[in-house]
Amino acid sequence: MKRIGILSDSHSCWDNRYATHFADCDEIWHAGDIGDISIIERLKEITPTVRAVCGNVDHGEVRRVCPEIQEFECEDVKVWMTHIGGYPGRYAPGAKRLLKEGHIKLMVVGHSHILKVMPDPELGLLHVNPGAAGQQGWQKVRTLVKLTLDCGTIKDLDVITLGKLIIQ
Repeated sequence: MKRIGILSDSHSCWDNRYATHFADCDEIWHAGDIGDISIIERLKEITPTVRAVCGNVDHGEVRRVCPEIQEFECEDVKVWMTHIGGYPGRYAPGAKRLLKEGHIKLMVVGHSHILKVMPDPELGLLHVNPGAAGQQGWQKVRTLVKLTLDCGTIKDLDVITLGKLIIQ
């Protein structure tokens, strides 16, 4: 069993509540638009296992360290993480085929700055966009997601609302 903290679209913004909310996590996943590589380094201070993908605004060291797509298995759950992947009914070009062929059970994306957790009954997966953790963008609320992976199941999903104030 592993507790997973998920964030996206931090845009170089660090909030100390990331550490508070992810303190009980075994892994942290960042779904792109990280901004500065220091965000990844600070997340690794919370838990050494940090998986991240680059987003459309990422460049330099972030783009060298973080691939565009990560496909992996965690606690018998096949995961596919990318920054721009769409969502059930409106997948990015080619994404639906990759999800189906890979027998993916958990899709994690960012980009829209909109928190969205929804099942895709056709593909048998759960789509998670944790919304935006940073301040850049038009979102009114900053959000994070935590969930548990356990022997092939996804459970105990929590949405964390941070509000506009940044705590350093």
